[in-house]
Amino acid sequence: MEELREVTARVPAEKLDAVPGIGPATAQIILAEIGADMSRFPAPEHLVSWAKLCPRTIQSGAKNTSGPAGQGNPWLKGALGEAANAASRTDTFLGARYRRIVKRRGHAKALVAVARSILVIAWHLINDPDSSCQELGADWHRRHLDPTRKTRDLVRHLQALGHHVALTPASA
Repeated sequence: MEELREVTARVPAEKLDAVPGIGPATAQIILAEIGADMSRFPAPEHLVSWAKLCPRTIQSGAKNTSGPAGQGNPWLKGALGEAANAASRTDTFLGARYRRIVKRRGHAKALVAVARSILVIAWHLINDPDSSCQELGADWHRRHLDPTRKTRDLVRHLQALGHHVALTPASA
């Protein structure tokens, strides 16, 4: 019976080890902090909220501002922060996600966003025994970006600034 528990505990750790940025030690920390039973968290959003990695909006009247995410579990957040920092330097989907967010939000918020993505991936890997980590690739966003939508958005932005833009049929 003891051997069966060790094998079942090792399998999720090995699955988590396949995620970019997560090594064997980090996988063990994540499993130790959230456990292998995901019935407490019916959706990945519940786990993210419990770990305090979700965005927080403070509303007062008509004014909305963002606030700090909160404390959460310091060991889990530390492990996920290290994993996000390691994943941000890779040529993977998570690395590309970091580079896209850091341009407009800054280093700290980009790391929290990547840590949240890693935690969502971990929830799916632990919750479904048949799942495996599949890398989407660093160019996933470029491949799924609609060029006509980007053109339309840029034209609207220029028109809002007061420029007259006329699209020719070749550029439309």
